[in-house]
Amino acid sequence: MWKTAGPSEYLAITGSGVEDIKLAKKSWVWAPFQQCLRFDVSPVNYDFSVQAMSAEKLPFILPAVFTIGPRVESDESLILYARLLSSLDSTSNHVIELVKGVIEGETRVLAASMTMEEIFRGTKEFKKEVFEKVQVELNQFGLLIYNANVKQLVDVPGHEYFSYLGQKTQMEAANQAKIDVSEARMKGEIGAKLRQGQTVQNAAKIDAETKIIATQRQGEGTKEEIKVKTNVKIYENQQEADVAEANAELAMKKAKWSQAAQLAQVEASKAVAIREAELQTEVEMKNALTQTEKIKADKLSQASVEYDIKVQEANWGLYEKQREVDAQLYQEQKNAEAKKAMSDAVSYEAKQATDALLYAKNGEAEAVRLMAEAQGHYVKTLLSALGGKYELFRDYMMLDKNVFQEMAKINARAVNGLQPKISIWTGGNDGNKNVGGANGGGMMKDIAGVYGMLPPLLNTVHEQTGMLPPAWLGTLGEPSASLER
Repeated sequence: MWKTAGPSEYLAITGSGVEDIKLAKKSWVWAPFQQCLRFDVSPVNYDFSVQAMSAEKLPFILPAVFTIGPRVESDESLILYARLLSSLDSTSNHVIELVKGVIEGETRVLAASMTMEEIFRGTKEFKKEVFEKVQVELNQFGLLIYNANVKQLVDVPGHEYFSYLGQKTQMEAANQAKIDVSEARMKGEIGAKLRQGQTVQNAAKIDAETKIIATQRQGEGTKEEIKVKTNVKIYENQQEADVAEANAELAMKKAKWSQAAQLAQVEASKAVAIREAELQTEVEMKNALTQTEKIKADKLSQASVEYDIKVQEANWGLYEKQREVDAQLYQEQKNAEAKKAMSDAVSYEAKQATDALLYAKNGEAEAVRLMAEAQGHYVKTLLSALGGKYELFRDYMMLDKNVFQEMAKINARAVNGLQPKISIWTGGNDGNKNVGGANGGGMMKDIAGVYGMLPPLLNTVHEQTGMLPPAWLGTLGEPSASLER
């Protein structure tokens, strides 16, 4: 049969082919072998008035409205809800009592750890704590708090704590308002007097500043007049000095021009002679330079030829040595490359061997780990089957591993091949006879028994260990007739 669920519903299917519970919106349900339950996941409002008590033993009522429904975003939560509560109506008394019990219990526990002042002043934090603690408890039923609205705290009939607290707040507000009015009136009167005083002070200050500015302006006018007269006198003196300086400069220039004219005449006459001497010197220098260049050309041509020959010979030797060095360098480079290739091959072979060894070790470690896990599972299963009793588990393992049989074999091998000698001796046939009378017979009998026991004992020690008694104790003889082996 084909089953479908509404927008806010789910199908919970159990039976053949379903391991636990299958959740679906639509599915085939095989009626003879499967069962299907349609449940609603719409949130529901729960209105409570929780009565709690603070740390000071003051009762109060906490009105609250919780919107609670299945957690639809988690399949595990839906399966929990389907398993525990889906058969009940979300508004049934059973669900209401369940939710109410969780909320009341967590609220009372939290309120008992806080004072009334902490609850009243930290209402927001108190609501948050209640919400978180209630959600933790509802998780085990697959429920989620979609919304929680905690109303104002209310007094329990007969206890008017919040009423008195409100009256106290109102009185404090009224008294504070009276204080604020008095302070405002005081500030207004003080401000008016302050403004009047500031007005008189500012007027006097402005008058004084006006007189000072007028005096300053008058003094500045006088100063400016004196300054103008001084500048005029200075300008007149400067003009006279400029005229005198111009006359002196004109006289100096006239004298300099006359001197320069005379010097020019003398220099012109001497320059001709100097130029003539210079030209003669240059002619002689040109002749000497010509002779020098001729000699130098002869000598230089021979030296240049010899130099070129030497340079060519040196270049040929250098070229031969360079070719030898290049060939040797090339051979060394090839040898280095061959060594590097061989080293790389050896390194690669060692790496491959190391990787193979590592892989083998990893395989062995994995096998050991799997064997350890299997043995751990075997031990855990066996302990669980034996009720967790270690003594039974130990006895079973010893029987299963043939520990008792191995212990018996080891003990048998330990004594195998031994040839123990067992010696039995007595004090003779007259052990019942009295020695020394009736009174001292018992003591003398014991002493005689000890002395009679020493020879067989020492003989037995000698035979089994090879040790001889000390000389002062005596020597061993033939065993007495009373010694039986």
